[in-house]
Amino acid sequence: MFTIEELEELVKDCKKCRLYKKRTNLVFGEGVTNTILMFVGEAPGADEDRMGRPFVGKAGQLLDKALTALDFERKKNFYITNICKCRPENNRTPMEDEAEACLPYLRRQVLIIKPKIIVCLGATAAKYIIDRNTRISQIRGQWFERKGYYLTATFHPAALLRDESKKRLMWNDLKKVKAKYDEILQEL
Repeated sequence: MFTIEELEELVKDCKKCRLYKKRTNLVFGEGVTNTILMFVGEAPGADEDRMGRPFVGKAGQLLDKALTALDFERKKNFYITNICKCRPENNRTPMEDEAEACLPYLRRQVLIIKPKIIVCLGATAAKYIIDRNTRISQIRGQWFERKGYYLTATFHPAALLRDESKKRLMWNDLKKVKAKYDEILQEL
């Protein structure tokens, strides 16, 4: 079994899809690697590609603000990554073959980190983790249990920048994540 650092080193030179041709940096993931909580988004944006870190742009800052209000911090109690590890041009949604190329890396990240809770940030993450035919508006805030993982989905924080009416819904979803997190911590 790889460590998370060894897996990142392996993925650094990935050329399994066309996205590697225009990437500035691979955006593998960051946070605590011995945690029960993992967030998974869609793909890096321009800021993430430039810095090589997930969720550091405006959407990531909004997410961090909400998570900090719930006493969640990257360096303290969660890991965050994306389905795709390279930025699709113009921040478009990853194509199916691009997502499929990266999914084995995400699965290995999950196996190494061993989270109990996986939160899908947005429709793309929910599609590849929870259900290929689902809509985020139909499943957000609900819990699914599969293979020992508690899965849930909420809006991608970028959606909140476009539609502020989703902020309260996402906040309610994140409060459910906090409640499940606290419940699991008490069981450990």
